[in-house]
Amino acid sequence: MKINLVARAFASVSASAVLASMLAPTAAYAQQAPAVQAATAQAETIQSIAVVGTQRLEADTVRSYIRLRSGQPWTQSAADQALKDLYATELFADVSIRNANGDVTIEVRENPVINRIILEGNKRLKNDKIEPEIKLSPRQIYSRSKVRADVARIVELYKRQGRFAAAVEPKLVQLDQNRVDIVFEINEGPKSKVRQINIIGNEQFSDGKLRGEMVTKQARLTSIFSSGTSYDPDRLAFDQQKLRQYYLTQGYADFRVVSAVAELTPDKKDFIITYVVEEGQRYKFGAVAVDSKIRDFKSEALTKNLSMKEGDWYDAKKVEDTVEGLSETAGLFGYAFADVNPQFKRDKESLTMGITFDVAETPRVFVERIDINGNTHTMDKVVRREFRLNEGDAFNSIQVKRTTERIKSLGYFQEDLEVDQSQGSGPDRIVLTTNVEEKPTGELSLSAGFSSIENFIFQGSIKERNFRGKGQELRANISYSSYSKSAEIGFTEPYFLDKSIALAGDIFRRDQSSFNFFNNSRNTTYRQSTTGFQVRTGVPINEFLFFQGRYGLNYDDITLDRGQFFTDPDGSGPLAATCDPTLAGRFLCEAIGKRLTSSLGYSLIYNTKDSNIRPTRGHSVSISQDFAGLWGLGEVAYIKNRINADKYWKVTDSGFIFSVTLEGGYVHPLENRGSAAAGIDDVRLTDRFYLGEGQIRGFDIRGVGPRVQRIFQDPGVVNGVPANIPRLARTEIQDDAIGGRAYYLGRAELQIPLGSGAKELGLRPSIFIDAGAVFKVARPVLQTLQAERAAQAAVPPSTANPTGTPAVIGGPLYYTGVITAGVPAQDIIAFNPDGSARTPVLTFQERFLGDSWKPRVSIGIGVNWNSPFGPFRIDLARALLKQPGDDTKLFTFNVGTQF
Repeated sequence: MKINLVARAFASVSASAVLASMLAPTAAYAQQAPAVQAATAQAETIQSIAVVGTQRLEADTVRSYIRLRSGQPWTQSAADQALKDLYATELFADVSIRNANGDVTIEVRENPVINRIILEGNKRLKNDKIEPEIKLSPRQIYSRSKVRADVARIVELYKRQGRFAAAVEPKLVQLDQNRVDIVFEINEGPKSKVRQINIIGNEQFSDGKLRGEMVTKQARLTSIFSSGTSYDPDRLAFDQQKLRQYYLTQGYADFRVVSAVAELTPDKKDFIITYVVEEGQRYKFGAVAVDSKIRDFKSEALTKNLSMKEGDWYDAKKVEDTVEGLSETAGLFGYAFADVNPQFKRDKESLTMGITFDVAETPRVFVERIDINGNTHTMDKVVRREFRLNEGDAFNSIQVKRTTERIKSLGYFQEDLEVDQSQGSGPDRIVLTTNVEEKPTGELSLSAGFSSIENFIFQGSIKERNFRGKGQELRANISYSSYSKSAEIGFTEPYFLDKSIALAGDIFRRDQSSFNFFNNSRNTTYRQSTTGFQVRTGVPINEFLFFQGRYGLNYDDITLDRGQFFTDPDGSGPLAATCDPTLAGRFLCEAIGKRLTSSLGYSLIYNTKDSNIRPTRGHSVSISQDFAGLWGLGEVAYIKNRINADKYWKVTDSGFIFSVTLEGGYVHPLENRGSAAAGIDDVRLTDRFYLGEGQIRGFDIRGVGPRVQRIFQDPGVVNGVPANIPRLARTEIQDDAIGGRAYYLGRAELQIPLGSGAKELGLRPSIFIDAGAVFKVARPVLQTLQAERAAQAAVPPSTANPTGTPAVIGGPLYYTGVITAGVPAQDIIAFNPDGSARTPVLTFQERFLGDSWKPRVSIGIGVNWNSPFGPFRIDLARALLKQPGDDTKLFTFNVGTQF
């Protein structure tokens, strides 16, 4: 007698059909039950049980899964239970049982082995996000229940991303040796947005006002960068709490959310959320008082300092802040475990809420022990020296908070680091515990980029901020751009000899090319090569005040291009290889040379900011002075004074941060380099202050402040011969910034928070206003020149121009000497190569502009982006106030360099 209990349909179907049949509920058993009933009218004794069809399993293993045994009577119920037991193992794709006069044969087809798991169609969620959710893995036995469970987990993963229309279809690909590939075909679908938020029952506040208090936002064009437009069940519960918090701050103590329902639209693309609220009556504060059981706390004094007064509208936030403030005040006096309980007395008739803040008696607490856990690389002393409390000190909550900030500022550990407080061995003992999670502190970076300031940029650096786990910093970096090259190596020991003394040093070489603007083209003028070193030391005066001293020795070599700015650069005459003021300008000729600068300086820094990297609150003030040429050392002598100050505020709890920055400086010369009437300033060109792009947005590089503009004119044809001068149009302007002794600069900026999606991308937009000026420099002697192209080769200067300085510009070109401003151009004589006078054909005149203290003001918007290829900053700024000669610039950006 043969009982076919499961149909076999896998031999001639496609892979998808095979999977569908294996995943479908097994109906064969239900269909074959009548056959079992009809096959045997009376019980037979089981003589033997044979197992066929196994590949990986032993026959005894299969028999161990069932309850049929030789010698037992054969019954329909026993056969049914055997089938159930075998399918329950999820090891078999097909099972059949045959009974031939007591000889029972169990024929099985084992489930295949998984060869690999493939994900297809997933674009929004990458494999590394989905694969941890999949419990099936290669070399496991395939089972339908596990596939269904994995499908459900993948769908749930997409729902958490707001994609409720996502669908996953599993498919099998049959391979030889009873192996299969499992393919999860994923249709991600659109992100389910919140189409509408309805609020029912609100009478005192509009729907728009209440929606503004919620984290969830309606999908609109104005919320394109917000991640709150996607539906999230957890966010729905949080929004209910936000609504309650808002009403409680407005005096509605009885407010409650009756219901919150989220309905998915039929197309599964959007949600409609409906809140039903009950506002209740509005309350005012009744009698408020503090009842302190602590000896050092006087109830009357504390009551007078409460922020809420009787008759004010009730505000739950003020109650919370008062509890927190009383607890912190108690902690400041050493009562770490002060228990502050507000006792409410509600009067529904007068609609008042009386509150008594009970401060329970508690002993003063002392620090019993400080534990530091989790630091495997960082030495214990590096963390311990940042603690503002020592073992045995009276507990102080403010010092604990400051300790947390200082440890975070090290940058060695996780951002959410906290100093935990726990009960010590007695009620007056406390244990401070810091559980740290170390981050990598070594940095190796190679970057290339482009900026509107330096064009192409290449940077390479290596830095270890926690060298040998001692908190030391070792660094080296090189950079190369179109206008600068530098190499530097440095070392910092923040606690020299384990004392609160910082010691640092740097050795460097910097090559910088300055430039001017010829119309809109940038041209290199002088090159400055600086080789030197600097050593610094610093000591804290108190928790927030820091003194730093420094000494530096620099050797500068400033040169000009001989072919462009020198008279007869390859000649041997009396004026050969001489800087020509009519080509370079007198101020550039004065700057060239080699000089040694010995500088001794100090800074006094007061800093209360919560972070030196990205502050959100606090302020800092620093005063600096550098003295060059003291005791006759070096060839440069001046005093450079600078002051900097900034302050940060959290405007709201939603993440707006407002900051104000002020700075200024003045260089006072300690040497007399010449007469100011002769246009010679006692502060050298390279030691002055400059302002422009990078400092004050909306202006070009060195676009603010004193400058000399040279205006060229070319009449075109003289004596029938074209008189074109290379690089000169009919009227062109050469613009050279010469800097100033004094400057000031102010910035006000508001950082605008974005949704979590934009925040994860590293986007930080802001609006700003900048104002500043650089001024005060000796008025340079201006020049006027008329000249012409000579038809013959150059002759000795003494013959060609006995009263002036000869030069060559794009061919032999001779001219008179330096003429001060105001001399009529037609009075200047040009000479032929033989010394005879000729008609002037080329004219330039100079003018001095921009030496004004009046503020330049710009306003604009900017965005910082921590892009995959490096930091990116873009600014769009418009100059509102400027002075004649200032160069403005609407758009600036930097990629691949810090800013």
